[in-house]
Amino acid sequence: MSFQRKPPSLLDLCIRTTIDNLRYLGDVGETDIYLLKDILPHCTVDQLTHIEESTKGRDLSSVTDNLWKRFYQQQFGVESFNVVVKRMKEKSIKFKWRQLYDAKMKEREKAQKESVDRLRKLYAAEESKKQSRQIKICSKIPPSSKRSFFGGSGSSFPNLKGNLMKKAKLESIRSPEARIQADMRKRDLQRQISSPHMIPRPAKPNGLLGKGTRSSSGLIKPFDRRS
Repeated sequence: MSFQRKPPSLLDLCIRTTIDNLRYLGDVGETDIYLLKDILPHCTVDQLTHIEESTKGRDLSSVTDNLWKRFYQQQFGVESFNVVVKRMKEKSIKFKWRQLYDAKMKEREKAQKESVDRLRKLYAAEESKKQSRQIKICSKIPPSSKRSFFGGSGSSFPNLKGNLMKKAKLESIRSPEARIQADMRKRDLQRQISSPHMIPRPAKPNGLLGKGTRSSSGLIKPFDRRS
């Protein structure tokens, strides 16, 4: 005897299609409770939150309260879950598990923020301590005892006039007129070096003195003695 599998009904196909597309599900105000009990357990926290907030004028806690109870235990642990259950029994009060979940989530976010703030303050204090230990660079340069480029101390007032004179002298040397004169002297020097020198030869005795002497001696007749 062969066993034949019963084909799914149209309702089952609709439920399966809805579960596959929970991210698009919103307002379920007109949906029957027995259908929601089959569909909503497949929701994530964000999907269940979106469905409840989108459904106006209808309380879905009869279906979703057990789902939020499960989410609380999964998110915050069994120990925190047992503490909440114990406190509600002791005080004879009861809260919806979504309210407890939201309150615990806010408490955790607040604790995390405070922890981050404390770490930020500790880090800032440590950085400030490190900076206080570092060498500080002064914006004002103290007077130097070394001799300046123009001679004398860099901050010595008596040498200020001499420094200004030397600076003016250097500026006059570097002026365009001074450069032109220097170039002209340089060109003259190069021209003298490149042209051959005419070395004067020592003058030979021209014999004028001798000739003159001889001529003068020839002109002068011997003095005849007269008896």
